[in-house]
Amino acid sequence: MRFSSSLKLNHIFRKLYHTDGKANGFLVFYAKANHTERNRVGITVSKKLGKAHVRNRVRRRLREIYRLNEARFAAGYDIVVVARSRCVDADFSKLTAAYLSLAEKAGVLR
Repeated sequence: MRFSSSLKLNHIFRKLYHTDGKANGFLVFYAKANHTERNRVGITVSKKLGKAHVRNRVRRRLREIYRLNEARFAAGYDIVVVARSRCVDADFSKLTAAYLSLAEKAGVLR
């Protein structure tokens, strides 16, 4: 990720969970301005979705969607994406469309 970094601090995740999240059948998308020139992206995948290899695959796919579309995102946001159970078996194209539509609703796309 050229213009972004990973979000790893628990207190920032918790702060974002209290904002107004956008949701669809695949994902829940939280975003809040961080007043910097970089985006910080965090991905949450619950143990309810499957074993470790399943969760890691979902995480890799969501990171790749962000990486491929990173230039479309406005800078200066903390973003948390929470995977739902339908995300495990979804086609990559459907998952990409769901991710970008939620980002647009949240107002983080250029």
